Amino acid sequence: MHHTLTVETRGPGLNEITRDVARLLPPEDGLLTLMIRHTSASLLITENADPDVQTDFLAWLDRLVPPGTHPAMAFLTHTLEGPDDMPAHLKAALLPVSLQVPVIAGKLQLGTWQGLFVVEHRSRPHSRRVALHFARDSR
Repeated sequence: MHHTLTVETRGPGLNEITRDVARLLPPEDGLLTLMIRHTSASLLITENADPDVQTDFLAWLDRLVPPGTHPAMAFLTHTLEGPDDMPAHLKAALLPVSLQVPVIAGKLQLGTWQGLFVVEHRSRPHSRRVALHFARDSR
């Protein structure tokens, strides 16, 4: 199975895609690979129960890589696409851009509180594409 999932983001944040991905899976065993096709967004497996986790995660990430307008980021030279672009590239370099998840009988083998997320690093909405590849278990 090959598929492209389009995710509409609303600016910086975590956008859960677990249900959308699960709907596309065949009822078989295998391995699902996801890859985001952008350099200013990421993929993540993290808690999907308490929204405070997402808030804290984004605050931590902004402490690691402040906005491009922050004095600590005065060294940036790639500013042509706006002050949020290079920090978004740096954040995407810190987080995964691809994930692999085992699938058994068509079900993602995620933990109880785990979900799949697209992490938007840019300050305005974007249409993000996630490539999905399901490899069937050959046994």
